[in-house]
Amino acid sequence: MSVTRGDARAAHAVGVERLLESFRAIPATAPVRLAKHTSNLFRTRAMTGAPGLDTSGLTHVIAVDPEARTADVAGMCTYEDLVAATLPHGLAPLVVPQLKTITLGGAVTGLGIESTSFRNGLPHESVLEMDIFTGAGEVVIASPGEHADLFRAFPNSYGTLGYAVRLRIELEPVEPFVALTHVRFHALIDLVTAMDRIIETGRFDGVAVDYLDGVVFSADESYLCVGTRTAAPGPVSDYTGQRIFYRSIQHDDREKRDRLTIHDYLWRWDTDWFWCSGAFGAQHPLVRRFWPRRYRRSSTYSKLMRFERRFDIGDRLEKLKGRPPRERVIQDVEVPIERCAEFLDWFLGHVPIEPIWLCPLRLRDDDRWPLYPLQPNRTYVNVGFWATVPVGATEGETNRLIERKVSEFDGHKSLYSDAFYSRKEFDERYGGETYRAAKERYDPDSRLLDLYAKAVQRR
Repeated sequence: MSVTRGDARAAHAVGVERLLESFRAIPATAPVRLAKHTSNLFRTRAMTGAPGLDTSGLTHVIAVDPEARTADVAGMCTYEDLVAATLPHGLAPLVVPQLKTITLGGAVTGLGIESTSFRNGLPHESVLEMDIFTGAGEVVIASPGEHADLFRAFPNSYGTLGYAVRLRIELEPVEPFVALTHVRFHALIDLVTAMDRIIETGRFDGVAVDYLDGVVFSADESYLCVGTRTAAPGPVSDYTGQRIFYRSIQHDDREKRDRLTIHDYLWRWDTDWFWCSGAFGAQHPLVRRFWPRRYRRSSTYSKLMRFERRFDIGDRLEKLKGRPPRERVIQDVEVPIERCAEFLDWFLGHVPIEPIWLCPLRLRDDDRWPLYPLQPNRTYVNVGFWATVPVGATEGETNRLIERKVSEFDGHKSLYSDAFYSRKEFDERYGGETYRAAKERYDPDSRLLDLYAKAVQRR
């Protein structure tokens, strides 16, 4: 039986109408964008004085159906609110991205990943149908059987084909706790081999594996974080206070065990924005003691980052120290698992960034998603690295170098951050022909931005 949350369906209808009204109020010559105060994008964009789409009424969970294991969710609903609605039913989305303020619609149109992706693929693969507001000013239902071209082209389109106003997604059962085993490796090839074996068998030391990711601290210190669902009661760790999760992974023995509630496991990376909270001093014991717990979260750090970028605080401080400005290298890339160790060796030798996050994935669907054409039945490893390096002789020198290497390794790069591809390269890598066909059909007057203009030209 579907559990509707209060008057959520009526509120959703009002929210859609408000969205349509705001679209009609935007001048025909002005670009159409969302009027959002938060974002998990990390690329600078040109400012605009035009009003944005009003999505304030599209932030809720509409209904949860525990029997069908589905949820109807408004497109701007955050995963924090979505998880809060599903966990009381013993259910969770098949993939829950790491940061609380990522929205469901954002994860589907922009891509998302987490430690269930080795068995559940990417968030858009658990979408059953969507209501998409298109550049033509209408809402269409997209599913595998209806407007299927838009349904397949929507992932990785970043709002340039339309915005999801409602999504029906699959859910899966979860247990109250996650038992963790942090396995240390002294060679990257050994870690990748063990990861591949877990993915193929679904087990580690004879025990079923439900969650799998990893962290590389150096060429001779890396870890797999192996998680198993469990209902067994017992003590659990808390990494929302003084203790820091990524530091808890490190140890000298081969294995270290830990336990978290399912809620704290899903948000284990959010408290410190993985490890990036250190850039604001939030990991210093004295600073942390007086930093209010409610502000130890990714949304706080992202606001601080936007403030820093607005006033170039980091570069000003570097100048005072007699050092050159720094280039932001904030990227997630997918590399085939058979090339992963080789890529990591290259990266550690050429890019001064650590730690590095690893998250394996395999698509659930046998059909390709054309705008991010990973191969079905092939294992990839998401490699995430987020820091700054000294600027080079040309703009984006390190980012451009990484782009070239990712292509050499038959990999793919996410578009939430800076990209430097030529138009031809971009079309080859991100389904240019399919994209243009969908664009002509669902945004014939180009009211929405072009994907290349948005992702590379930073419009």
